[in-house]
Amino acid sequence: MFGTGASNFVEGVDKTFFIIIGIGALFLIGLTMLMLIFMIKYNKKRHPIAVQVKERMSLELTWVIIPLIIVLLMFYYGYIAYKPMREVPEGALNIKAIAKMWDFSFEYENGKESNTLVVPFNKPIKLNLFSKDIVHSFYVPAFRIKEDMVPGLKDNFMWFIPTELGKFDIMCAEYCGVRHSYMMSSVEVIPEAEYNSWITQIKKKSMKEEMKGFEILKNNACTGCHSTDGSKLVGPTFKEMFGSDVTVITEDGKEQTVKIDEEYIKNSILTPDKQVVKGFNKGLMRPYNEILKDEDIKEIIEYFKTPDED
Repeated sequence: MFGTGASNFVEGVDKTFFIIIGIGALFLIGLTMLMLIFMIKYNKKRHPIAVQVKERMSLELTWVIIPLIIVLLMFYYGYIAYKPMREVPEGALNIKAIAKMWDFSFEYENGKESNTLVVPFNKPIKLNLFSKDIVHSFYVPAFRIKEDMVPGLKDNFMWFIPTELGKFDIMCAEYCGVRHSYMMSSVEVIPEAEYNSWITQIKKKSMKEEMKGFEILKNNACTGCHSTDGSKLVGPTFKEMFGSDVTVITEDGKEQTVKIDEEYIKNSILTPDKQVVKGFNKGLMRPYNEILKDEDIKEIIEYFKTPDED
């Protein structure tokens, strides 16, 4: 009746969806028709004196038992579609999926990292879900899978078997801030032989990416709002930032031209709304005075002072 779809869960989820939609449509049409019949048959002209129906046990049992059966039917199909989603087969490939404002990243068993999820065709995949800041939701529409990513929640996972080659969208299905709608990635399903070749090709990090300051920025979701390649996001780019002149808007609305030095970076981390770069909005960045230690800020400053590599 249903196609195989892009994952092993498509058929079960679609079947449940169509059953529930069908029941809803049946009730919509049935109740509408019943309402029209009652309007015609029991209008005031035909029945000027209303008759109250009291103590009719058969009628009461009917409107209790029938909805109960329908609700249990929907629960049953929903449960048999959901239950396999919590039963991970042995030998599944474990991948760590990490969410932060506002992007996804993935870590593989050999330490390789990527911004898109790459998986082998027709192999069971277990995603261990983590969030570094707030609640996100990992959603792959083509696979019919969705699971919340809750900070601090242990043993949070989802699994699937990709049954079609190709590229499929990943979305965040939980509103998580100003760039929620941009929080997207993709699943790339490739042949197993191609995956085995890809997984062994680990890109060496640049000197700046190896710095502790960069890790601190990543772990605090700073790179979700500030790019490292010069592109414009929610906040100014980190690329070639240190030592440059920038126009800022002060708290009292005045424009100033300042040089980005150690003091400016420290103040921007601790009190970000005091000097906001022109063209960007205030109130989007939280103060990190209770989150980052002085040593962390020094590491971040050293990262910015290090020249970008070509």
